[in-house]
This record gives sequence, C-alpha cells and structure tokens, in this order.
Amino acid sequence: MRNIDIIAACSDLGVNINGANKAPEILINNINKNNINKIKKINYNENYIKEFDKNNFKKNLNELNNFNNKLYNEVINSLNNNMLPITLGGDHTVTIASSLASINKYNNLGIIWFDAHGDFNTFDTTFSGNIHGIPFAAVTGYEKRYLSDFHNGNYFNFKNAVLFGARDIDEPFEMNNLKEAGITIITTEDIKKYGIEAMCKKAFDIVTNGTSGIHISYDIDCIDSNILPGVSTPVKNGLNLNEAYGFIDYMIKNKDKIKSFDLVEFNPLNDKNKTSEKIATNILNKIINNF
Repeated sequence: MRNIDIIAACSDLGVNINGANKAPEILINNINKNNINKIKKINYNENYIKEFDKNNFKKNLNELNNFNNKLYNEVINSLNNNMLPITLGGDHTVTIASSLASINKYNNLGIIWFDAHGDFNTFDTTFSGNIHGIPFAAVTGYEKRYLSDFHNGNYFNFKNAVLFGARDIDEPFEMNNLKEAGITIITTEDIKKYGIEAMCKKAFDIVTNGTSGIHISYDIDCIDSNILPGVSTPVKNGLNLNEAYGFIDYMIKNKDKIKSFDLVEFNPLNDKNKTSEKIATNILNKIINNF
C-alpha cells in the first residue's frame, strides 16, 4: 500500500456557482482513513468577497492565484515526502496547482483530463469568463498568462495529454485551441462505441509514452448528470457508473504509473439525496483501498 496525503482544496473561485468549495470536507468525513498519512485543508481568504461579473474574464484571479500558490507548495511537500497526493476540489482550477506541482517534482509527466468539458479556453476565447474553463490550457502551457506565475518547472507536453470523456466543448474557439495544440480527445461517444477498457488503454499508452508517470485529474461531471447531479456545470449523455468506475479500476491496475490524482467539481449544494456524494466517496475509497 502507498502512503496517501489528502489535500482538501476548498475553492470555487473559478466558477460563478457556489458550493464546490464545500465538497472536500464532506468527502473527507466519508472516506476510509486507515491508509491516509495526512489530511491538509486549504481555504481561500475568509474575508474575500467572491466576484460574479460575467463580463470580467479575470474575476477572482488574484485570490485564485494566492490560493493555488498555497496548494502548489502543499502538493510539492507531499511529493517530497514520497506520498501520493490526492487533491479534493473544489472547482477544476485547483488542478493548475496540483498538476504543476507534480510535474515540478517529476519533470516529465503525462496527464489525463477526465472531463465532460474541454477546459481549454484562453482568456481570449472564453465565453463565460469562468476560469474553470481554462485550466487544461494552463497546465499544458497553451495559456501561460496569469495562472501559473508560481510554477517553476515544465508544463505538460501536448503529445502526452488526453482529454477523456468529453462531450461539451465550446465551438469553434475552444475546439480550435485543442486541435492547434494537438491534444488527443477521447469522447463519450468513443467510449460508448469502443468500450471503456479499450479507451483507457489508448489514453494510458499516450500519456506514458516517454514519460516518468501520470497525473490524473478526474472531474465527476464526466458522469451523466441524470446519474450524478451534484456538479456545478452538469451535462447529459455522459458516462454510466460502470464506465466511470471502470476508469478507476484501470487506473488501479496501472497504479505504479500514477504520481498524483485529483477529484474535482463535486458540488453538494446541487446534489440530490446524496447520490453524487456516495459516488464520489466510492471512487475515492476504491483508490485509497487499492493503492
């Protein structure tokens, strides 16, 4: 068994809907703690008033970066102590810190971005102005401005980056960004057509080709919103539970390659009968019990 640190990244600064910042504490209350070395909680400034202006594409930017700087250093500390850091979001901007901390440590990693959305907008192409639509572009260095000044190291190579389970990519600009970068996209439709095992193998082959390991960022909105409603930006026609758990099972079979992991975008304020909470807890316990 590997020693695991749980890092609670309690931020929803990247999205104009409240609630994802409350997720880590709820999940920590549920998970098996027998294999956990340490639990660390990071909050943003309690006196900060979150901004919601849809016309400001850099809203909450300074506070978000202050938060991610703290998270980045915490993940690096965990890695330096030879732990497996599991970062619990929070919205998907927390991955800017967690994944870049991991590649800072290991220098050359692949990344699987498990998400219904592309998260590959730039500050010039975003429609919503919500920064949680930008982080995949940030960690691959496609959008280097503003979001990673705290990082001292490489970015993820486009050729070793996979967007997995996508079904809601902004057209035309975000899709053009992904194509220009050469990111491999495995859609929900691909998974339904070819099967979760085959698509996992394809993704893992790409992200391990010439790298020293993998960072996995698992956004639970990849799961169909009719099954898992408790997210900030739900999308229908997603993965079923067999497929969502199947990815985790494949990950466990390749656990020696996994250097760091995130679970993000659970929003308990949008949940129904704790359905999403139970699924997110199951995912985490699968990893904790089998790593």
